[in-house]
Amino acid sequence: MNFQTQIPTTAVLGPALAAFALLALARRRGDVPGWRGGPLVLRALTALYAAGLLSITIFPLWIYGGEYRNTASWTSQIQPIPLLTADISMIPNVVMFVPLGFLLPLLAHRLTGGRTVAICALASLGIELTQLLQYVTLGNGRVTDVNDLIANTFGGLLGYAALRTARRTAATRAVLNKLSPSPSTV
Repeated sequence: MNFQTQIPTTAVLGPALAAFALLALARRRGDVPGWRGGPLVLRALTALYAAGLLSITIFPLWIYGGEYRNTASWTSQIQPIPLLTADISMIPNVVMFVPLGFLLPLLAHRLTGGRTVAICALASLGIELTQLLQYVTLGNGRVTDVNDLIANTFGGLLGYAALRTARRTAATRAVLNKLSPSPSTV
C-alpha cells in the first residue's frame, strides 16, 4: 500500500504552547515565585523559541509507506565525518542555537559556560537522533550530520559569550536580572 501523510507542526506544537500558556496562567494566579513579570516573559520567550526550533528541525512529521518510502539504507543518512562537507549551509545551524546558549544561563543560574555548551550539544544530539529515528521509522529524508552537531554547539557557545558580554554593562545587566528568575525560584 502506497501512502504519504503529514502531521502538521501546528497539530503538535499548537497544543503544547496552549498547555504551556495554561500552566503559566495557573502558576501566575497561584502566585508561584518566578512566574510573574520578567521571569514569566523569559519563560514565554523560551517556550516560543523551543517551538520554533522544533518546527524547523523535527516538524512537520512526514510519514511515507510503500513506493513513497525512502529506501536508502539508514546508514547512508548519517554523515559521521566532521567538516568533510562543511560549507556556508552550517551558518543557519549556528544561528539557530545562539538563543539557547543565551537563554539557558538566564533560566538556571548555576550553569557555567561549560555546562551551557554541554546542554546545547546534548540538545543538538537529541535533534539529530530524532531525525535519524524519523528516517528509520517514518521513511522521511532527513539526514543526520555531525556538522549540524558541531555548528549547533558552536551556536550555543556564541550565545553564552553574547550573554557574558551583555552582562558587562550595568544597564543590560539590570534588564537581564529583571528577566531572570531569582536563584531560589529556579
